[in-house]
Amino acid sequence: MISLTDSQKIGMGLTGFGVFFLFFGMILFFDKALLAIGNILFVVGLSFVIGLERTFRFFFQKHKMKATIFFLGGVLVVLIGWPIVGVVLEFYGFFLLFRGFFPVVVGFIRRIPVLGYLLNLPFISGYVDNMSESNNMV
Repeated sequence: MISLTDSQKIGMGLTGFGVFFLFFGMILFFDKALLAIGNILFVVGLSFVIGLERTFRFFFQKHKMKATIFFLGGVLVVLIGWPIVGVVLEFYGFFLLFRGFFPVVVGFIRRIPVLGYLLNLPFISGYVDNMSESNNMV
């Protein structure tokens, strides 16, 4: 079992609430208030979990600047009041930021009984494998 400090536990809670508010805001036809709360909670929770210094180092690496601009620009656009455009920018930035983690996530999901079976179906397996290989090259 992984031991977490109190600030990391708080960060996990904040990140979880952030994801919940983002999901709920999209379900309710891109409610800008819920999306804004979700964005703020997600970013603050992430900084609590991994620490402020590591958060800044993660977001502001030279090869991740484009992704950071899209992600944080999307957060800003949602806060300004254009939720659909902001969420599209955030998703693109999120994909660029975390694409190195996708092969790990796919490998983990393949070990889950029902989801693993779905990912190993012939037409899905080829697509997922191609996505994982293209993400490893970058």
